[in-house]
This record gives sequence, structure tokens and C-alpha cells, in this order.
Amino acid sequence: MKGTNFSTPAGFILLGFSDQPRLEMVLLLVVSVTYTLTLTGNTVIILASYLCPKLHTPMYFFLSNLSFLDLCFTTSIVPQMLWNLRGPAKTISYAGCVLQLYVALGLGSTECVLLAVMAYDRFSAICRPLHYDVIMHPKLLQQLAALAWISGFMEATVQTILVFQLSLCSHHRVDDFMCEVPALIKSACVNTSFLENELAVASVLYVVVPLGLILVSYGWIVRSVLRIKSAQGRRKACGTCGSHLLVVVLFFGSIISVYIQPKSKYTQNHSKFLTLFYTVVTPALNPLIYTLRNKEVKWALRGLLRRVPR
Repeated sequence: MKGTNFSTPAGFILLGFSDQPRLEMVLLLVVSVTYTLTLTGNTVIILASYLCPKLHTPMYFFLSNLSFLDLCFTTSIVPQMLWNLRGPAKTISYAGCVLQLYVALGLGSTECVLLAVMAYDRFSAICRPLHYDVIMHPKLLQQLAALAWISGFMEATVQTILVFQLSLCSHHRVDDFMCEVPALIKSACVNTSFLENELAVASVLYVVVPLGLILVSYGWIVRSVLRIKSAQGRRKACGTCGSHLLVVVLFFGSIISVYIQPKSKYTQNHSKFLTLFYTVVTPALNPLIYTLRNKEVKWALRGLLRRVPR
């Protein structure tokens, strides 16, 4: 698809919110604070899951994977974003754009699969409690985590190669604050129907299918919870799923709005804020959701604080 009249650009201009300088100053402060919370919260969860024997369970194995993923995901985007927000220069090198797109796509796709895997873990815990330890054995945990990471970066490899085979317009302006597939497609000067169709297929495989599996899992979970006679038992079952379900709603809700919702003036004007939400806000909220709603994590964190020398 690469045309002979187009050379590889030296870099790109990330327009972001450059037409609203006051908003950029507000975002600089908000994103800085949010990024700090993301680094702190996810690091604490990883340390708690590793150091506290009580948290050496399948649920926290996957949660520590999610926290590590969120750390990498935001770090691949936010430092460049902060640099662009703080001044008039809003450029990113060609290699930097390729790397950012590849890493962000890989980690985003991995998270979609990982959240589905975590739903299967909750399904096994509630619907098959007597066989849970047999089903979720250490080897299977490693295989499921590997499946999420490998499949995510396989998809990112295909998408990145196809996107950067496009002949891009000479201005090399990307109407977003990061290198993302929809924005890069819009900057192309050739027919992008094939890539748009391929992106639609990828969205089905990595968004619709995992979300469908999550919904099916929760359908069985709800059915099992309704069979529990004691109110305390139902509350305990719901407590183990509430945090994960809230994370699913926040992440998939924003992803669907950016990648799957039909094009319109509304989505074009608001896609940057939706992208900002799932790349910056959601990774910061995930640790808070799990710590505020989970007694085991709170107990582990208190134990870690007691170990800190004063």
C-alpha cells in the first residue's frame, strides 16, 4: 500500500488539545497527578501480591499481571504526553511513534484478553468451588497469562505493520495526543478501506469476543449466586466479583466508544477524551477499586506498612 511519491516522515506532530492551551495546562496537572497515582497504586499491589503469602492465589496472580500491564501501558504514553502538554513543541519521532503504537496496542489487547481470563477465574471460584484448586493449578495460570500476553502482541504486530505501510499525508499531523490507529488512518492519503476492515475484525476478536466471554461467565456466576441461600454467602460471592466487574465496565466502555462505535461528529470531537480516560484514568482507578473493595488487599497492605522501618 506504500506509494512511491511518499517518503518515510522524520516524525509526527501530535495535535492533541493544542487548540485549547488553557485546557492543556489543566490536563498537565491532572495527568501528572493521575500518573503518580498509577505508578504508586499498581506498584503497591504487585508488592503486596508477591510479599504476602495470603495473596498467593490465582486471583492475585492475575491482578499482579494486570497491575504490571497498567504500569507499562501508561508509561508508554504518559511521559510523551506530558512533554507535549508543557510546551508548543508537540512532535514525536517516527521510530517513537512506531514503538508507542506497538506497545500501546499490544498492552491494550493483552488487557482485553486478561480481563476475560480473570472472569474465568471468578467463574471457577464461584461456580466450581470444590474443584477450584484442581482447575486453577499453577501450570494453567501460567498458560492463561502467556495466552493473554502473546495473543495481545501478535495482534499489535499485525496492526503496526499494516498502519505504517500506509502512505501518510505530507503534513504528518496526527489529530490525537498519542499515536493511535484511528488517528493515523485519518492522516493517510490513500484508500484505507482494507485497514479499516482489518481493524473491525481485530476489534471483534479482541474486544467483542472477550467481552462476550466475560458476560457469559457472569451469567453463570449470577445463576450460582442466586442459588446461595444465606445473605452473607451471596455478599461474599458478589464481593469477589464486584471489583473485576467495575474494571471491565470502565475499560471496555471506553474502548468500545473509541474503536467500535459508528463514526459521527460526536465521536470525533470526544474520542480524545475517551482515549485519555482508558489510557490514563482507568489504570489509576484499578488499584483503588481493588484496594477499597477488597478486605484481603487492605489486610495485606496494613501488614506491609508494619514491616516498613520507621
